[in-house]
Amino acid sequence: MGKLNVDGNEIQVLQIEEDDYISLTDMVRNLDNGPALIEKWLRNKNTIEFLGIWEEMYNEDFDIDTYYEIMQEAGLNRFLMSVKQWVTRTNSKGIIAKAGRYGGTYAYKDIAFEFASWVSPQFKLYLIKEFERLKKQEQTLLGWSAKRELAKINYRIHTDAIKTNLIPAELTSQQTSIIYASEADVLNMALFGMTAKQWREAYPDKKGNIRDYASINELICLSNMENINAVLIEDGLGQKDRLMKLNKIAIHQMSILEEQNLKILK
Repeated sequence: MGKLNVDGNEIQVLQIEEDDYISLTDMVRNLDNGPALIEKWLRNKNTIEFLGIWEEMYNEDFDIDTYYEIMQEAGLNRFLMSVKQWVTRTNSKGIIAKAGRYGGTYAYKDIAFEFASWVSPQFKLYLIKEFERLKKQEQTLLGWSAKRELAKINYRIHTDAIKTNLIPAELTSQQTSIIYASEADVLNMALFGMTAKQWREAYPDKKGNIRDYASINELICLSNMENINAVLIEDGLGQKDRLMKLNKIAIHQMSILEEQNLKILK
């Protein structure tokens, strides 16, 4: 997932088995005796109780009998508990100790928020706010990727229509690729107003292609246009006529999509 920036502190977030684990070590890195605070928190009987309830809910391999033994010890002056001891004794998965480049103590987000509350209620609120912001950003990027993949799938439909209807069997593979590129540029011209080559010449420092820099609305429109162009090819419409028709469709669809965005923002 990346890093959270909370009140000037950079806090690493790792994805482990598709779950978000937040670094407790990073939370207390700038505090006096920071690492010792994690073990101090683990000595608290309320903390052990919370961790046990969480593990019972989400971890079917949790050693509940050992947990009850630990609960009997918790609260005594001689009671000590480290992250490693907790994980080893109970088979916990809510807290982990990780070595290596991003080493430190990590906890599942629910537990990390509980720890943040113990450190400082204000810090907890900032942490939750930043975490939610990052998740929204992540969802936006996932949405863009999904639309990009949809455009790629529809492009297969588009190229299949070209292969079936526009490419005679006697053409060489090089000639075939030229026709494919030409047909791809029909869509590029209709939507972006330039060919792939013109885009590369205009932006020589950018990697990828024109479609990698398209907005979500443009990718939605492109996806629709690929399907429409496939139908127009099968209907035998010439390239010039298809270009003019697709351009009108692109203008119409983009205006609708942009108008919808404005309504959502309002």
